[in-house]
Order: sequence, then C-alpha cells, then structure tokens
Amino acid sequence: MNAKKGILLVNLGTPDAPERSAVHRYLRQFLLDPRVIDIPWLKRNLLVRGLILPFRTGNSTKLYQQLWMKEGSPLKVYGERLAKGVQEVLGNGYAVELAMRYQQPSIELALERLLVQQVSDIVVFPLFPQYASASTGSVHEEVMRVLAKKQAIPGLRFINSYPDYGPMIDIFVENSRPFDPGSYDHILFSYHGLPQRQLRKADDCNHCLQSPNCCRTLSAKNQFCYAAQCHATTAALAKKLGLSGGRYTTCFQSRLGRDPWVQPYTSEVVEERAKHGDKKILVFCPAFVADCLETTIEVLVEYREEFLAKGGQQLDLVPSLNDHPRWMQVVADFIKNRG
Repeated sequence: MNAKKGILLVNLGTPDAPERSAVHRYLRQFLLDPRVIDIPWLKRNLLVRGLILPFRTGNSTKLYQQLWMKEGSPLKVYGERLAKGVQEVLGNGYAVELAMRYQQPSIELALERLLVQQVSDIVVFPLFPQYASASTGSVHEEVMRVLAKKQAIPGLRFINSYPDYGPMIDIFVENSRPFDPGSYDHILFSYHGLPQRQLRKADDCNHCLQSPNCCRTLSAKNQFCYAAQCHATTAALAKKLGLSGGRYTTCFQSRLGRDPWVQPYTSEVVEERAKHGDKKILVFCPAFVADCLETTIEVLVEYREEFLAKGGQQLDLVPSLNDHPRWMQVVADFIKNRG
C-alpha cells in the first residue's frame, strides 16, 4: 500500500480581513475558547461579549490594518508559504495542509482535505514551539473533536512541543546575526504570556510557582509547563549566542485582565532597562514562528515607543522564522524523523 501520510500544520488564527466585522468574529471565537479564558461559561460569555469585544474590537482592527500585507495577514501568508515549502521538501508521499485554530482555513476543513486524499496517518504539527493548554492543547482538542465524528480514523500523531530543538534555534540565531547581538546593552527573550492559574492547572506534581526559580530548569515534574519550556528556549538561544546570565532577560508580553500572569512582564522590563541606563535593546520573540500582531506591532511599535520615551535610543526585533527556506527544511526533517 502506498497511501500518503497527512501533515497538518496549525497556527493560532487571524481575521479574514482587517475589517471590524472580521476582527470581531476572530476575537469572539478565540476568546470564547474555554482553554483560552478558563473561567465558567457564563462568566466567560459576559466578560467577552459584554466587556472585551465592545472595547477591544475597534482598536484591534486599527492594529490589523497596520499589520496587513498586500497578500493578506502575515500569519496566514507565512503559513501558506511554509506549507507549500514543506510539501515540496517532503514530496508526493505526503499531503501537507495548513489550518488555523480560529477562523480560516479551519482545522475541520484542513482535515477533510487530508482525508479525501486517503491518507493513512496524520501528524499534527502545531506551530507553537512551547506547549500551553491555550494553544497546543486547544489544537489537539479540536482535532480530536473533529475526528471523533468519523467512522474510520487514520493513525494520529500529535507533536507536543519542540522548545529547544537545535535546528530551529539555529535559524533564530542566524536571523539575529545582521544585528550584531554583542553590540546591544541587553537582550530580551519575550514570550506570549499566560495567567499563572493556567500554569497551576497544568501542574500535577505540586511544583508550579512553589519557588522563584521553579521554571528555570525543565524536568519530569514541569515538562508540560509553558514557562519552563520558554526558559528552555532561552537557555538554548543564550548558549548559541554566547550570552552570560546578566546580558539577557526572559520575559512575557500580551497580558490581559487583572489576574497575575507569568512574570516578569516585558513592558516592565523594557522600562527597567531604560532606567538602568541601557540605550540599545534587541528583542527575540521565540514563541512565534511567524511575525504577527504580537511581534510587529506590540514589540516593534509599542515597546519601542515606551523604551524611547524612557530615554532609550534603539529597540530592534529579530525577525521570526516566517518563510525562511531552512525553516521549511527543519519542519520537514522533524516530521520525517519524529513524526
């Protein structure tokens, strides 16, 4: 039998257009996911529909209008290029589809496209290097929900995470070389934030947040901890870059609401580095394999403005993996070797 193996590449999602109605649909689907805002159904709906959407949709629409490329949303454009490149590397024995957890192309649509090709197995490859229930966990749950309705279910393999995967780390390092990292006063490794309660929910060993440094070393007890995996990514990057401990900071951005999130917060670190006298900061965002609202706008526009307003002179962002040809090869090799 020469059946193909299916590959499902999944990223978070994006509005279909930089228009208020499309942004509203995207935010509504995203924020009503119980793995994203993990509070009881009624409270979640009241919060999202009554407070967040009415006040956030307009501002988010303006930001997406700044972000939008000629071909469309960067997350989708780079995702489509990645899927095409991985398909070319893997060849005819594989069928590669891109999906978004929220909006289009949906996971259900992408799975149907694979199943119609009579694939024997499906490898689900979330485009999130670090595991979190709100991202990878949600992707896996949606894949299982869709396939549970099928009478014939192909072999299924979930990729959980790859936070310190060497070939991926090498591309981030390569992308930083034109900036000459050694010429900066400080380097930030900024990751998307999560509420601390979500870290605790994923902890079955009474390890989470029990000490100031509980996330600094990845172990069997915290192997599924998002923050610990972020620190593992930082450690791998710092080693490749030859950075000593005082030269860099791991921090977390994009927090929402009043509950405590994973710390330190990037915005506060940026302010502290300016007060410390730093004039040049270089930022990596290794939780994102494609540049998006959280990198291009939040870091390169908003945090840069904050840093300059506090006395800094230069804040630069290392580009993400995007459609780098080596990234396509890395994903294909990872799937062949581990998928």
